[in-house]
Amino acid sequence: MSHVVPARDPVETANTLAMWLAARMSVEAVEVVNLSIPAAGFSNETILVTARWIANDGAQNSCDFVLRIEPTSHQLFAQPDAIRQARVMQGLQGRVPVPNVLFTESENGYFGAPFYVMERVNGRVPGDVPSFHKRGWVAELTPQERATLHRNAVGSLVDLHSIPNSTELKFLAQTPSQTPSQTPSRASALWHYVDSVRQFHELSKPMLVHDRAVIDRGLSYVISEMPDDSASSVVWGDARVGNIIFADDLSVAALVDWEGATAGPPEIDVAWWGMFDEFLCECQGLVRLDGVPTPQSFLEQYEALSGRRLANLNYYRVLSTLVFSLINSRLAALLVDTGKSTPEFARQIVTRVTSMMRQSLG
Repeated sequence: MSHVVPARDPVETANTLAMWLAARMSVEAVEVVNLSIPAAGFSNETILVTARWIANDGAQNSCDFVLRIEPTSHQLFAQPDAIRQARVMQGLQGRVPVPNVLFTESENGYFGAPFYVMERVNGRVPGDVPSFHKRGWVAELTPQERATLHRNAVGSLVDLHSIPNSTELKFLAQTPSQTPSQTPSRASALWHYVDSVRQFHELSKPMLVHDRAVIDRGLSYVISEMPDDSASSVVWGDARVGNIIFADDLSVAALVDWEGATAGPPEIDVAWWGMFDEFLCECQGLVRLDGVPTPQSFLEQYEALSGRRLANLNYYRVLSTLVFSLINSRLAALLVDTGKSTPEFARQIVTRVTSMMRQSLG
């Protein structure tokens, strides 16, 4: 796998998008301005633009869009699928706050990969680098405001897990890479999820250069100790406050980043949320901000809002650290190969997670 993030020419990108949008909106011409490429993560190419056009009735229109292109030469996930991400948000529309996906494109001829266009949601996102526990707009809030922000965030997670099964989201439980001989006749959603993690581990082996023994032990554990849990709800896959856009009043404006969306027990998201917050705080030697719930108070808050008793949390914590260690092993290789990080810093990205896994494996 080549670890090279493509560099796009802004003018060419704007022109291509303008022509494509004009055809999709059935208007004579679209002008794309204010194009910017934020320093976001590696899971997708994200491009922000403003589009202007004259409708067929003569009305002048303008809208801020987000263009998200499926990665080609770099992959943090085993099977990146931009169109699937768009389908997730379209299926969740009206149930939880998500960006409004306007158009999708499965052909590679425009930007070299499938992509989608959605409306830009205004608001603020808690930072990962540097951690929001260290500095940034969340650190500047009062403790009461931070408590409000997190209560709203946990409420949105509960709302997501409360969504009933629907035709629009049934594809989340599909695992097309599995053959009938590999799949038990009564496989649960959790079984399918763990098996996808097993496949992800297999594909990631060349990049498992830090704490490989711990990662392999974690995989053996989640397979051998899998609980008999038949619950199946919508699982975000990357549930955390850093994937939430907050409005000025600290309400949830949108939940974003659905690359890992699947079906399974809600504990998958709950464990990931707590694990990731610890990764951004205690694992970096930071002090938890007043108003930000502790891991235990977060669990209590979730149970109170959902009316659901969480179970097998240590199992799901090992599962979350396993998935994160695989992603971070791939990220570490990408950062070193592109010269964006020193080998030592890349190693810490992995070992901070495997240290949590080692503790849970005990």
